[in-house]
Amino acid sequence: MRLQNKTAIVTGGARGIGQAMCELFASEGARVLAADMSDPSYENPSVEGYRLDVSDPEACKACFEYAVGRYGKIDVLVNNAGITRDALTRKMTDEMWRKVLDVNLSGVFNLGRLVGPHMQEHGGGSIVCISSVVGEFGNIGQANYAAAKAGMIGLAKTWAKEFAMKGGNVRVNVIAPGYTMTDILSTVPQELLDKFAAMTMLGRLGRPEEIAKAALFLASDDASYVTGHVLSVNGGMRL
Repeated sequence: MRLQNKTAIVTGGARGIGQAMCELFASEGARVLAADMSDPSYENPSVEGYRLDVSDPEACKACFEYAVGRYGKIDVLVNNAGITRDALTRKMTDEMWRKVLDVNLSGVFNLGRLVGPHMQEHGGGSIVCISSVVGEFGNIGQANYAAAKAGMIGLAKTWAKEFAMKGGNVRVNVIAPGYTMTDILSTVPQELLDKFAAMTMLGRLGRPEEIAKAALFLASDDASYVTGHVLSVNGGMRL
């Protein structure tokens, strides 16, 4: 029970990797607020759904205040919410660029700017940001997504420094998953999925629960001396 009596907020918690993290965290003793644009449905009473658009700063403030009011304090924040709007740069519209940056990067800032100082005041906590292999290495047709996910890494490394000041004891880390079998890949042709799998040393795509287990490690006291780190969970993939 590595998260016993801890409270966690997981954005993008309704499906895929976010859902796997919510379920795993709850099974390890956490009270989980699954924040998502969709209404998540969980059988575990320790997981509570919360409708949230992370790109809206006021909505994030309301979510933060709700979580503190209901649970007293926040011990873990996982910034997982994300979208794609793929196109080659010459075809990418202003709206496609802005929307992805608003959700995937500004959405991280909107909650972290509130939760990080709150954790400092309460003596510690763990923030985990879900980036991507694309944020590490770039990818054709994903200039907006790559920029946001790379920006997340820089933001997390900065927070690892800032939120540890004056004995704050807040750890901030990043997970950079490779291609993982979630709904976001449901429209990708099988021949492309096979190509992605062949680009990994392990010869397969990831599973949501494998990313969730990495997040559990970073969220828990097992990672008490790990901060400012980017953990690549990609099966040895290189784009």
